[in-house]
Amino acid sequence: MSKVKKNIYDVLRGGFLINESSFKNWRMIFFIVVLLLIMISSAHSSDKKVLEISELNKLKRELRAIYIDTQTTLMRMKMESNIRQRAKMTGLQPSKTPPKRIKVINNE
Repeated sequence: MSKVKKNIYDVLRGGFLINESSFKNWRMIFFIVVLLLIMISSAHSSDKKVLEISELNKLKRELRAIYIDTQTTLMRMKMESNIRQRAKMTGLQPSKTPPKRIKVINNE
């Protein structure tokens, strides 16, 4: 059997884990496993944050629509014609005499 085939069989069978210099191999395997776990956890964390951002953007759009709708309703309520109409319902009428200005002169 050639040396390349022997090395491939040794890796496939796991012989590199049980020979004399296996301590170096185990340390490298543990290091790689720790790196993989960190990578997987960071991927899950970033996916969770992406979902949270998309939900917050959806909520922001809904709240903005409610704000615009409320602002439009308020503008309609503040129109002079609506105020006059509501005042008529309660029995109030516009004044027939215009308001007078009061000037205060301070002699100090």
